[in-house]
Amino acid sequence: MKEFFSHIRGAVVSTIVLAIVCSGLYPLIVFGISQALFRDKANGSLIVDPNGMAHGSKLLAQGFTADKYFHPRPSAAGNGYDAANSSGSNLGPTSQKLNDAIKDRIAAYRKENGLSETEPVPADAVTASGSGLDPHISLPNAELQTARVAKARGFSEDKVRELVRQNTDERDLGVFGESGVNVLRLNLALDQSH
Repeated sequence: MKEFFSHIRGAVVSTIVLAIVCSGLYPLIVFGISQALFRDKANGSLIVDPNGMAHGSKLLAQGFTADKYFHPRPSAAGNGYDAANSSGSNLGPTSQKLNDAIKDRIAAYRKENGLSETEPVPADAVTASGSGLDPHISLPNAELQTARVAKARGFSEDKVRELVRQNTDERDLGVFGESGVNVLRLNLALDQSH
């Protein structure tokens, strides 16, 4: 019987020690390292103005619909740009619902940006990303929206193009992926320009 309690005591002590290490020490160490080395990323990559007000994360899209703003990719996340319901639409290339939605988005995009019926529309302007929260649009998409935004704000197109250039994230390591324009950062830069 004494040997049985010895085993139980060993198991309880091991459980307590592992609980302290795995549930206490390890998370504190990881938290400390992330705060010391990757503070911005560890805290959500928030875009904070000089007054300390957070406007969002540079990693998540937000819905902008006014003419004076660049518009992000469409979103299938929840009720649109809902980070708690990040997902794609799960509609495949043979889905009539998806094809109809894309046709409607193409027509709306051409109309809002003053494009002809034959002018090509970038794919990212009418299709959602896998997460529905991609914060970037392609450079061709930004270029097609430039005239609308410049007109709505009374800016020159060259000024808007310069802001687009300043808010473009280059390819990762110079070779991976494509350059993309961060819509939230760009729209905040537009609001701060005079």
